[in-house]
Amino acid sequence: MVTKTEERELNQLEIQVENGGGGAWEYLCLVRKLKLRRSEEVLKHGSSILNDPRKRSALGPDEWTLYEQVAIAAMDCQCLDVAQKCIKVLQKKFPGSKRVGRLEALLLESKGLWGEAEEAYSSLLEDNPLDQAIHKRRVAISKALGKPSIAIELLNKYLELFMADHDAWRELAELYLSLQMYKQAAFCYEELILSQPNVPLYHLAYADVLYTIGGIENLISARKYYAATIDLTGGKNTRALLGICLCASAIAQLSKGRNKEDKDATAAPELHSLAAAAVENEYKQKVPAKLQLISSVLRSLKI
Repeated sequence: MVTKTEERELNQLEIQVENGGGGAWEYLCLVRKLKLRRSEEVLKHGSSILNDPRKRSALGPDEWTLYEQVAIAAMDCQCLDVAQKCIKVLQKKFPGSKRVGRLEALLLESKGLWGEAEEAYSSLLEDNPLDQAIHKRRVAISKALGKPSIAIELLNKYLELFMADHDAWRELAELYLSLQMYKQAAFCYEELILSQPNVPLYHLAYADVLYTIGGIENLISARKYYAATIDLTGGKNTRALLGICLCASAIAQLSKGRNKEDKDATAAPELHSLAAAAVENEYKQKVPAKLQLISSVLRSLKI
């Protein structure tokens, strides 16, 4: 995660370089260090260094790192001729390099040659089956081709090797949701909550899935996770507050005729009132023009 200090430093350097004040190499190094994709800027300033023999030779071994950085930026910007030139230079300097091989496969992707790119990645994985970047590129290809089922299969295999990759679990959950496989998506969010219990986004997403699945037990659980989201965000998550209201209404409807001493069921009206008041207060402060509308919607929920 980029800190405010780092972001400020980067922006200052960018302004300096754009205004001809020098510092292009320092700017490119900082972009690389922070793992950002300022592709247009990297392509522009990186190319200016590479096209100047004096500046290029002054880099020493870092010259090859810059060729790689510019190649990726060029592919992002669809300047494939520039990317190809950079890759050819790297191929000549490092024949047989797997790292350069990844760039070659990326270039095939950029050209839309999906089959050839997949073959290239599969070949690279045979030599290094633990290359995370290549696994993820294969998932990306499957998504680009509109094959979410294959992407899910590949991600599951990837997570067998790298179970601690939170981004992969989240990606898998979203793929399951796209296919309306809610129980499988719920499992992914459970894994995320177990590994990062203080991230409100995971509690909120899990609550949404449980609410979508429905049923009294799932609704009660969804309400608890909406409440956890509210707690983790200091009561500032409007979506979670609305979720509480929706769950309370659904639970009340499904609980008719149940044991009146069921605390989970009978808590619905009280929680609904508290959440509804918080939502109305948020709208009153931020979008007063919509207050009457949201109040009408909340009153329509049967408790």
